[in-house]
Amino acid sequence: MNRILPCSVLLWIICFPAFSQIRLEKLEIAYRQSYKISGSDILVVDTLVMRDSARIYLNPEIENNIINAKVLIVGKGSMIIGKGLNGKKGAVGIAGVNQSAPCRNGEDGLNGSNGAAGKNGLNFSLYVGQLKINGTLIIDVNGGDGGDGGRGGRGGDGGSGTRVCRGGNGGKGGNGGDGSTGGNGGNVLVSCKSCQDLHLLQGHQLIIKNYGGFSGTGGDVGSGGRAGLGSKQDGKNGMRGVAGKQGTAGKTGIVTLEKS
Repeated sequence: MNRILPCSVLLWIICFPAFSQIRLEKLEIAYRQSYKISGSDILVVDTLVMRDSARIYLNPEIENNIINAKVLIVGKGSMIIGKGLNGKKGAVGIAGVNQSAPCRNGEDGLNGSNGAAGKNGLNFSLYVGQLKINGTLIIDVNGGDGGDGGRGGRGGDGGSGTRVCRGGNGGKGGNGGDGSTGGNGGNVLVSCKSCQDLHLLQGHQLIIKNYGGFSGTGGDVGSGGRAGLGSKQDGKNGMRGVAGKQGTAGKTGIVTLEKS
């Protein structure tokens, strides 16, 4: 019994990857229709036909996706998409409360929150036996743009002055949130057994987009609150906040074209 258990476990480990693959004899995606790869990172198909403006969406839950087709026929404007999502913009800082009581200073505005980072584009490998592109095949695994920082909250206004006290100062404006980083572009491998030089197709019939996402911009400053006015002396206007910092752009991925 002790010898049987390890062998059974080993057999399960060896066989398990086969269940994670999607295997089809033929997949034809009609005009302007789409096919989403889900539950797996590998699509194996004998004949793959992508009509004009057809779309294949890679599985966003898995970093590396693979399509292996014996024959791939592509129409005009067909796309394989695995680009990263853009990061969300930071929230705007809450404005400081205007002071209704005499001679009191307005509350400071709160800082805007930082933007969220853009997601990385997926890594994608395309293995083809025969490739026929009648129009264009676009592979889009760009990184997502970084989210912009949120604007700082406005400072609250100071309360009015009286005969015995000056007007309140305006509250300080909140700082802008920092912009976030763009996602990195995915790495792309295209390998073909029977086709012309892929480098001659690149940029014309084969278009690969795997650029890093743009950086998020820093959030705007919150303006200072207005000074309270008084018969004895006016208060001071609140200071403006500080602008958020610019994020960094994502890195462009690597493209590998080869004849297998």
